[in-house]
Amino acid sequence: MKFCTHLIATVTALLLWSCTNQPKNEEMHPYTNALIDETSPYLLQHAHNPVNWKPWNEETLAEAKKENKLLLISIGYSSCHWCHVMEHESFEDTLVAKFMNENFINIKVDREERPDVDNVYMNAVQLITGRGGWPLNAIALPDGRPVWGGTYFPKDDWVNALSQVSTIYNDDPNKLTEYAEKLASGLETLDVVTPNPNKPKFEQETLTKAIESWARTWDTRQGGLNRAPKFMMPSNYHFLLRYAQQTQDEELMEYVNTTLEQIAFGGVNDHIGGGFARYSTDMKWHVPHFEKMLYDNAQLVSLYSDAYLATKNELYKETVYETLDYVAREMTTEAGSFYSALDADSLTEEGELEEGAYYVWTKPELQELLGEDFLLFSEYYNVNDFGKWENENYVLIRQDNDISFVEEHNISLQEFKEKKKQWRGELLRFRESKKSKPRLDNKVLTGWNGLMIKGYADAYRVFQEPKFLKAALKNADFIKNNMLRSDGGLNRTFAAEKSKTNAYLEDYAAVIDAFITLFEITADTQWLETAKRLTDYTFEHFHNPENNMFYFTSNEDTGLVSRNTEYYDNVIPASNSMMAKNIFTLSHYYLNRNYTNTAAAMLNNIQSDIERSPTSFSNWMDLMLNYTNPYYELVVVGPDAIKILNELNKNYLPNKLIAASTSASKQEIFEGRFLEGETLIYVCVNNACKLPVRTVGEALALIEN
Repeated sequence: MKFCTHLIATVTALLLWSCTNQPKNEEMHPYTNALIDETSPYLLQHAHNPVNWKPWNEETLAEAKKENKLLLISIGYSSCHWCHVMEHESFEDTLVAKFMNENFINIKVDREERPDVDNVYMNAVQLITGRGGWPLNAIALPDGRPVWGGTYFPKDDWVNALSQVSTIYNDDPNKLTEYAEKLASGLETLDVVTPNPNKPKFEQETLTKAIESWARTWDTRQGGLNRAPKFMMPSNYHFLLRYAQQTQDEELMEYVNTTLEQIAFGGVNDHIGGGFARYSTDMKWHVPHFEKMLYDNAQLVSLYSDAYLATKNELYKETVYETLDYVAREMTTEAGSFYSALDADSLTEEGELEEGAYYVWTKPELQELLGEDFLLFSEYYNVNDFGKWENENYVLIRQDNDISFVEEHNISLQEFKEKKKQWRGELLRFRESKKSKPRLDNKVLTGWNGLMIKGYADAYRVFQEPKFLKAALKNADFIKNNMLRSDGGLNRTFAAEKSKTNAYLEDYAAVIDAFITLFEITADTQWLETAKRLTDYTFEHFHNPENNMFYFTSNEDTGLVSRNTEYYDNVIPASNSMMAKNIFTLSHYYLNRNYTNTAAAMLNNIQSDIERSPTSFSNWMDLMLNYTNPYYELVVVGPDAIKILNELNKNYLPNKLIAASTSASKQEIFEGRFLEGETLIYVCVNNACKLPVRTVGEALALIEN
């Protein structure tokens, strides 16, 4: 990695280089650039910058080659606080813009709309600097190969760096070409998955060792990892919840419950309006980075639903309902699709953008609004030194469960629940009417909507709330009617009544998972059949036969200098781990040998990585449990199939798939199992079935035994 050392030294030199003519702020004028015709809220935020921004497309890339100008690629997203700061400091400055316009083809990219572009230049910046983040800024040769990059820069550093790179390009372009070639070689080595030549063999010991290693990083008092900032990482705790239940590990279950309780108690959970912020800046889940992302809330709904099923903890049910109330109120369109995000920043009374302004409270505000209830409220939500943030602002945070709190304060549980409802209503009305709302990113992303469908479907499976199923089905219909193309593929985005951008593996994986889940709770085969067709489409356009993994981008996508394979689980699980689980499940529904072999090969490829970095492979480990422990097929056939399906779903059974049909069916999993006038439950393991039974109790007994 000698070239990386050389590049880091170069970057350091660039940042230290001093420009003699520093730009000065001039009076701002109303400008319009090429982003004015875009639909992404993030791009539109920059449409009136004096920088001559252009979108990432074939025309822009062709222009750079024709003019032989460097590409300046700036990547961010609408709710990114430091993206806003850099825009104000540099991109709204007319002299900075003048230099950028004269020396570069300037491209603005919404990372949520174009994660493929973000992946390439994020990998490059991480190779160059050893770290990444947003805003992400990179300079590339006219052909797109990166030569330099970083994250946020103060204005002077930004101008100095751009000046130096521009000078090198004008005086000695071969030097940048050499850097680009070395960096391209480094990019080719990233995210390369070498096929495992050994026959797949999955053992419990792999998971046990991984968890033992992982446990050394846990915060057993506050939950999560023993560091700040703290991210929720839903797939991590979903796996640990399942593992603890299946292995009867009480200590692990206690850690999972501590984590979920502290997250729900913390300031990352909006106690007034519902919904979760992206992460906590401190150890106790108190002060969030205040933006709310759809993907976090979707996955947390699924997690807390299953956690309730496993523990019957009322806090988890309350959390699910409050989160979905928020999603329905603030993140859902009339058509049933879901918006992407709410910004962290909002306007103060003085008209200044400030992070968290919409969500924080002052003591005088609360005293005036709550009157004689303020004292009780302040003890419950810690309007004291424990809950104080900065500038006399408080971020509401709990420490006690409701039963302990009402016992301590000699109030009935029912009376206290009514008080909480009243408090929330009063403060929410005040907030919505008197405070400036955060900006909404109103674009619709197919993959994130898939996650939210699954969130609603999981909540319906657990709580049998009809409105949850209605919301899930409405969104699924939206995706089928607006995002599914006639060629069988999906589009990524929907905004301003336009569906565009070829979808990525993440979109297919999330939607397939959602549609499988819809089939499992409704017995409507259209969702299973659509899931299979989308899976077959990914085999045709994303599959890499050399290692049985899937590329992030379709073979129809062009214009990128490298093709990425995403297999590390993050806040959203890796698209490959989601696809592997989908393919595993569909292999049981359709008895498809290719599916069976592909899922096993994918898991086998990354098996050696699991113990090394368990936090980055939790969704893969969840799949491995399907191989190391019994995995059940529950098939219900007969006129009462839906009733029995709903009864079965009242039980936490993470190691199963379920299929129900009220009539005879030629579908593989139902064939030959229908008996006129009878409703039968088949309990099978790896296509070997017990004799059918007629009651849920009998079926559960077969599983327990």
